[in-house]
Amino acid sequence: MGRPLLFLDVDGPLNPYAAKPEKRPGGYTTIRVPREPSMDHDGLLRRRTLRVWLNPAHGQALLRLDYELCWATTWMDDANRWIAPVLGLPELPFVDFGDTLLQERPDGVHWKTSPLVDYANGRPFAWVDDEQSGLDELHVATHHRAPGLLHHVNPRVGLREDDFHKLAEFARSLDAPQAAG
Repeated sequence: MGRPLLFLDVDGPLNPYAAKPEKRPGGYTTIRVPREPSMDHDGLLRRRTLRVWLNPAHGQALLRLDYELCWATTWMDDANRWIAPVLGLPELPFVDFGDTLLQERPDGVHWKTSPLVDYANGRPFAWVDDEQSGLDELHVATHHRAPGLLHHVNPRVGLREDDFHKLAEFARSLDAPQAAG
C-alpha cells in the first residue's frame, strides 16, 4: 500500500502565528514573505510583508517520519518556495484547493476536509492542522475507507516533540497486524 500521507498545514503547526507577536518561540527563525501590494487609508500603495516563524529542525523531524509528505495549506505551491527551503524539505506535492479555498461549508465541516479525503483516495493519512473539529473527524470516518488521523496543533506553540511521537505512532500502527474480529 505504500507509506501513508502526511498532510501539512503551515500556519499553526509549522508557523505558530498565534504566539505573542513580540516573542519568537525558541528554535524558530523569522522570515518575511512579501504580500500583494495594497492601498492604505491615505490611498498610498504599500508593500507589506507577512512575518512567519519556522523551526528549521522540523524539516528533519518530518523527513524521519514514515510518511509521504504533502502540503495541505492555503500556501499551496508557495509553501515549496517559502517554507520548504527554511525547513530543509524537498519540493513537496500539494493539495490544490481550487474553488474550495476558504469556502465555508453549511455543515460545519472544514473546507479542507473533503479535498483531503479526495486527494488521499483511500490511502491512510494523518493531517496536522490547527482548525479541525469533531465534525471533520466524523466526515473522514464516514467518507474515507482507510485510517485517518486528524492531529490538532496549538497555533500558539506549533509542532512539538509529542506531536512527532503521535504521528510516528500512528504510522507504526498501520504496519501492525490487524486483530481478527
